[in-house]
This record gives sequence, structure tokens and C-alpha cells, in this order.
Amino acid sequence: MNDLLKHKLAVLPDQPGCYLMKDRQNTIIYVGKAKVLKNRVRSYFTGSHDGKTQRLVSEIQDFEYIVTSSDIEALILELNLIKKHDPKYNVMLKDDKTYPFLKVTSEKHPRLLITRKVKRDKGRYFGPYPNAQAANETKKLLDRMYPLRKCTTMPDRVCLYYHLGQCLAPCEFKVEDSTYRQMTDDIARFLNGGFKEVKENLQQKMEKASENLEFERAMEFRDQINHIEATMEKQKMAMNDFTNRDIFGYSIDKGWMCVQVFFIRQGKLIERDVSLFPIYAEPEDEFLTYLGQFYMKPNHFKPREVLVPSEIDAKMAEELLEVTVRQPVRGQKKDLLQLAQKNAKLALQEKFSLIERDEDRTIKAVEQLGQVMNIHAPLRIEAFDNSNIQGADAVSALVVFIDGKPSKKDYRKYKIKSVIGPDDYGSMREVIRRRYTRVLKEGLPLPDLIVIDGGKGQIEAAREILEDELGLEIPLAGLAKDDRHQTSQLLYGNPLEVVALGRRSQEFYLLQRIQDEVHRFAITFHRQLRGKNSIQSILDEIPGIGPQRKKKLLRHFGSVKKLREASLEEVVKSGMPPALAENIVKKFQE
Repeated sequence: MNDLLKHKLAVLPDQPGCYLMKDRQNTIIYVGKAKVLKNRVRSYFTGSHDGKTQRLVSEIQDFEYIVTSSDIEALILELNLIKKHDPKYNVMLKDDKTYPFLKVTSEKHPRLLITRKVKRDKGRYFGPYPNAQAANETKKLLDRMYPLRKCTTMPDRVCLYYHLGQCLAPCEFKVEDSTYRQMTDDIARFLNGGFKEVKENLQQKMEKASENLEFERAMEFRDQINHIEATMEKQKMAMNDFTNRDIFGYSIDKGWMCVQVFFIRQGKLIERDVSLFPIYAEPEDEFLTYLGQFYMKPNHFKPREVLVPSEIDAKMAEELLEVTVRQPVRGQKKDLLQLAQKNAKLALQEKFSLIERDEDRTIKAVEQLGQVMNIHAPLRIEAFDNSNIQGADAVSALVVFIDGKPSKKDYRKYKIKSVIGPDDYGSMREVIRRRYTRVLKEGLPLPDLIVIDGGKGQIEAAREILEDELGLEIPLAGLAKDDRHQTSQLLYGNPLEVVALGRRSQEFYLLQRIQDEVHRFAITFHRQLRGKNSIQSILDEIPGIGPQRKKKLLRHFGSVKKLREASLEEVVKSGMPPALAENIVKKFQE
């Protein structure tokens, strides 16, 4: 622990608030809340912790804190800070998915739609449906039963839906408002749990039609009944009060939490959601943070009621969510809550082997690599590779691995500008200069390790720019390949030496993945650039052909090859002036 941390720990207040942990790059890596800041923050630096918490503490070089007037204020502030800074050690619900609703529009001729946005437009919304397939199937069923308009803009004649009996064709026939009102009310009653009543009504109509020898009509009613049974009654009834509610259960083991959510809609258990993440604070606090994030997503539906386990502060959860929060002690609700917790426990057990394997391949491999190289664990690794054919279309590529995993949003492509001919050393100098000049200028995070996909010459070229020109002291290593183009050696140090790595070690496999990824990224960019240049280069040489005429020619002929084989008359037919068409044919003949 450094002196700065010791001094700050000594003056922490005994009040509620949030704390922000920072690493040596001054990047915020964790945000937490506490009822008593002094006790919570000090607890990270005293006593024993599990492996992942030790890893977090080992990266902390500084921290800040913000005092609040209450615990609920601290919780709300924590959620906002996590959303703002996206710390790598905080759980962050990043899927950003919104659930679909069924909507009856308020137009003169209403429609039934599936939408993911709820607006104040006088439409009637039903849902949400966490299972999008369930929403689609329900809409198909209602389309068969209630022939509302399907088209976005009114056509001038009847369409196929009219002939299928799924539209009243208001484009051609007058439809009374009372007819629409009856249908939309029936749809609302159906979606609010009244489908059994609708089914019984259809049963009576089917029997009556059969008695009147209207067998085709009876068959239509029978098919509608079958669709209702297939779509609505295949799900197990969970409640009899038709209340929309979410049921949360969680389980903890080895410093990880699994949260299981059951979605109850119109009395049915229609879907579940599972989240699995590491925790660094008290489980109850972590759960409340998760709960706040879960409903912070745009257009995320809040049900009428939320059920949570008994150890959670229900009053705080209710204040946070602004919905009714209950902790059942008996009956069917208690059974469902226990079922959610049981599922969470099972999911956690099933995932642990996969989690441990993933950690072995990523963060533990990074830590082991740092030990072997005698440097800080290289949590951020940046790797470079060049690609060209005899110096033509020369490019370079950068890939970034954070905590042993690729961070694709940080990948970069470079067209080599200052080097002529096949000069890998010159290309490496250019790209290293461009990359780290910009990093210093814009205050971007510096890597803990730079990996060059190449031998000693390229490594020394990169070192020349980093140390002599930019004054940066960043560990620099190279990956050499054997005769079969496979990763064989890690070169590191000054002078360069081979670092002994076990060929079956996870750190060796990590370096292989980095080398394969940067090579893939570089060669893909090179092929794209080469393909683009090869298609356009010959057309660029013909005076009078600009971007628009290029597009016109390629659209007409489909490829340069077919254009090459075309006659003068065919080129003129594509829209080219005769004189230009003659120049094009002449160019290809040459």
C-alpha cells in the first residue's frame, strides 16, 4: 500500500457515500457505495480476500469518495457513476435490449403492431413480452381473430389480407367506429387474461354453426380455438390475479452472484433472465445495485409488483424502483421466489467450471505472463503487425487485449504513408510513432505491454521510436515464428533474450491468440485495400471517368472482367458518351 492510500484511509469519514477506486493510469476501475465509508473502504486493505478481490486491491493506487446524506442517495449515486464511468470491475448490464409490446393504435382505422418503444400517443399497449417469439405468436393469433388494418398506408384497392379474412378493407368498404371499438375492446380483454372467455365464446359459435350445417364456418372457429390453445395455454399458470410481477432470486458462491428473474405477465410465467457476475461488496448491497441497473435501461418496463428475498432491504428497493416490493413468507408467491433462488444456485454451479476455465485462459494467464517476464501484470496489451505484398498496399494493424480478452472497440487500422517499397522496419517505426504520439496528445491509457509480431529488427525499430523519440518506457516484446509460421518464442529485454514459456502453459496460449488475432486483423485490412485498389485502379487511369461513372459501369456490367469483354456498342448502351466508350474499349485492349 502506498503512502497516499495510507493517508487517505486515515481521514475517511464515518458517513454514507460512494467511493471510486483508481489504478496507476488514474482510470476508475470500481465504484461502490457504503453506509459507513470509513469501514467499507478500509475493509479492502485489511483481512483476507478471495482471488478476484485481491486482484482488484492489487490494482488500486488511489481512490476518491463522495459523501451523501442517506444510504438511498448513495445507491442512486452509485448507479449513475457506474453508468458514467463503466468501471471494469463493476457488473454492467450492457445488453441494452428492450422487450416488445403489443400495441393497438389510436388511428381512425386502428392496427395491431409489435413495438419496442412506448410513447404517449393514445395507443393501447400490452406487455412487455420478454420472449419476442411469444409476442409474434400472440399477434398472429389475434390477426386471425380480429381483422384490423395491416397496411401502413391505405392502398387504393383490397389486398390479400382481405381475401384471407384478416382485414375489413377500409380502403374500399366503410367500417363503423362501433365495429373497431368492439374489436379493440375484445383484444384488450383477451390480452388482459380473458382468453378463456373468448375461447368459450368461440366454442359456442362453432357448435351453433355446426348445427346450422355451416361446416366451413365451424372449421374456422375450430381453428381459432386450436390457435388459442397452442399459443396461450401451453404456458403454465403461475398466478390467478393476472398481476404483472418480476420475481428475483439470487445465490452466492466463491465471490460470485447469480441472479434469476422470473417474468410473470397476465398470470403466466413467460420467461426468465439470468445474470452471473463477481461481487466485491456485501451481497445485499450488490443485489440492490443490480436491481437499480436492471430497471435503468431505456423503455424497460416496471411491473406492478416485484418480489425479492427476505434479507434484502425492501423499503430501500421500493424507494429506488417506485413500485411495490414484497417479500412473501408463505403461499404460491413464496414457492416461486424459492424456485427462482433454486434456479440461481443451480445456474451458478453449472457455470463455475466454465468461469474457472475462462479465468485460467485470460486474467490468470496475464498474471502468470507478468511473473515470467518480471513486470507488472500486463492487463492492457497492445499488439502490432504489418502486411503488404512487395511493398504494395502496405498496412499495419493494432489489436488490444484487456484482462486477457480482445477489446475490439480499441482496434485500429493504419495505411502506411511514409514508406516506399517493402520496408517492415520503416513501417513499424511509422505506426508506433503515429499511435503513441496520439496517445500522449489525447491522454489515452498507455499499455502495460507492447507486442510486436516480428523478429529482433522490428522490435528494435519500435524501441527506437518509443524510448529515443517519445521518451516512453513501456515493456516491449516480440513474437517470433518457426518454419511452419507458428508462434515459437517470446523475445524480451534489452538486449533481447528468449523468455522461457511452457508450450502448454496458458500464458503461451494467450500470446498465440494475440498473434493470431493481430495477424488476422492486418491481413483482412490488407486484402480489403488491395481488392478495392485492384477493382478501381484501371478505371482511374481513363480520363473522363469519375466516381459516378465508375458506379454506373460496375452496376451495368457487374464486374471489371465483364466490362473488359464488352464491345463498343455495349459500353455505349451503359450510358457512356461514344468518345469515352471508345477510350474505355481501347484502354482494355491495350
